Amino acid sequence: MISEFIVSIEGTEAGSQLALWLALLAAVLHAAFGALQKGKHDPWMSRGAIDISYGLMAAPFALFVVPWPEPHMWPIFAGAFIIHLGYKLLQAQAYTKGAFTVVYPVVRGTGPLFAVIGAYLIFGEVFSVTQWLGLAVLLAGIFGLAVYNLIYLVSERDTLPIALMLAVATGLFVALYTTYDAYGIRATANPFTFLAWFFMIDGIAMPIIAALRYRNMTHKPALGPLAVRGVIGGLVAFFSFGSIMVATRLDNVGEAAVLRETSTVFAAIIGWVFLKETVGPRRIALMALIALGAVIVEFGG
Repeated sequence: MISEFIVSIEGTEAGSQLALWLALLAAVLHAAFGALQKGKHDPWMSRGAIDISYGLMAAPFALFVVPWPEPHMWPIFAGAFIIHLGYKLLQAQAYTKGAFTVVYPVVRGTGPLFAVIGAYLIFGEVFSVTQWLGLAVLLAGIFGLAVYNLIYLVSERDTLPIALMLAVATGLFVALYTTYDAYGIRATANPFTFLAWFFMIDGIAMPIIAALRYRNMTHKPALGPLAVRGVIGGLVAFFSFGSIMVATRLDNVGEAAVLRETSTVFAAIIGWVFLKETVGPRRIALMALIALGAVIVEFGG
């Protein structure tokens, strides 16, 4: 079984290599996931559709396929539910206030700094001098991007400061759930038990919030296209979140969290090609700087 294979290569060179590729896969998929939430639909509605989709998809696996969680896992699931709900509320609000190519890089770039600190405090992981240099490069790209947006982005000038503050707060929650979920997936014998039950439980809250919001909307979106977006987003979420969680079980949490933030480059491409957002060479260069920092962190270990 796949779960037995994953457990067997924990702490090995093969495990580290697989964790590297899983983190990169998560980077590509997470950029796509962010674009799905920020696309033409209201971010709250998109998130509700995505969550109910992956909750319903996960339920049969959680209830009938994977082993049931050990008793000590229930408080862990409760904590994960609260942390992820806080993250999603902040992220939806940030996407409401700012463009995808503005909010996404700051969220995904701020997260690794907090994740590295959390990995040290909880798992005792220590970065090398080269890795700290990489993290500094990554942060230079983030704050450079924030300053650039503050200076040159005119169309969203009124809401940009609050969008950036919300993005930083969301990044804090990214680090919190990355570290906490790494603890959770290591606390159960079967990693897929954690993943299946997490998705089923995590899919409860946002659909309720989205339904309440839908009821009060003056111009209600068509439910068919929204449902399609939800199903696609649910499938992407499975592979994106599942990849990074397995990576954190196989290798260092901090390194996996930082490498995932190469997603900022993919986000720039998606925002430009599919969302028709103006990116420009300067913003692309700053996003590439974020990705370069993440690569230095990975290979400086």
